Amino acid sequence: MNTERYGESIRKVIAEVKKAIVGKDEVLMNMMYVILSDGHVLIEDNPGLAKTLMAKSFAAALGLDFKRVQFTPDLLPADITGAYIYDRKTGEFRIMKGPVFTNILLADEINRAPPKTQSALLESMQERQVTIEGETYSIERPFLVIATQNPIEQEGTYPLPEAQVDRFLAKISMGYPNREAEVEILRRRIQRKKDDVEIETVLSMEELVEIQRATEEVFVEDTLLHYITDLTRETRRHKQVEVGASPRGSIAILKLSRARALCHGRDYVTPEDIKAVTPMALRHRIVMKPESWIRGVRSDDVIRDVLSKVPVPKV
Repeated sequence: MNTERYGESIRKVIAEVKKAIVGKDEVLMNMMYVILSDGHVLIEDNPGLAKTLMAKSFAAALGLDFKRVQFTPDLLPADITGAYIYDRKTGEFRIMKGPVFTNILLADEINRAPPKTQSALLESMQERQVTIEGETYSIERPFLVIATQNPIEQEGTYPLPEAQVDRFLAKISMGYPNREAEVEILRRRIQRKKDDVEIETVLSMEELVEIQRATEEVFVEDTLLHYITDLTRETRRHKQVEVGASPRGSIAILKLSRARALCHGRDYVTPEDIKAVTPMALRHRIVMKPESWIRGVRSDDVIRDVLSKVPVPKV
């Protein structure tokens, strides 16, 4: 495995995206872990923090097709998946594919659409295919759903079902930039003399798929598999938790830790990789007890406690 070449390609992508996203190196690396793991990501954060810009920038840097769907209460499943329409010229029905047939799909404010529409994404996210009028259509890889939701504006929203939330490999947030980064954002806007940021393509789709396949070859020692399992099992026993992380959470940690190792130029996983990705892999898979939620205890607090309790194996 040519980890040095893969690491150089990844650094080029991050450097290109950083032209648009300032002061969020950790967030960009987390997004890269998700992309290399061939998964989907849920971003929960306030408006105006460059979630859409980040998604478009990654698509441009990776040479991928990008589409955006603004989720609203009147959005129908066919608006996402597509439908058959009548062609007057031929006198036949033909398929009109929806925006889900892309490489990167930004599902903006996903919790604003009703559950029936939200569920239209389930098959495509899990199976990489869409069924329309009994006909099944495959979605070309790579395929990544980036869904956003606003945590402060809950009026007129439909909370995502746990089954759908669990389909996301990771959950992250952007957060506000620090003072220096925000000043740099303004400085760059003055220099560009326009709102749009020009992002060059530095990695082809074929090269990305190659790196994704290489991620599956990253070595994981057996003791680390036990460590991952112990972490997820500990969330199920935690006194503040109603429902802990499922085995799908363990798989998420495994995939993300392998991607992190490759991004850091290694072909093997370390305990540090696992500890670094566990919060983004598990925070949306833990259901807190009502009394814990009222007291202000959140899933991230539980994950920190679990990481401190479970012994780290020596490898």
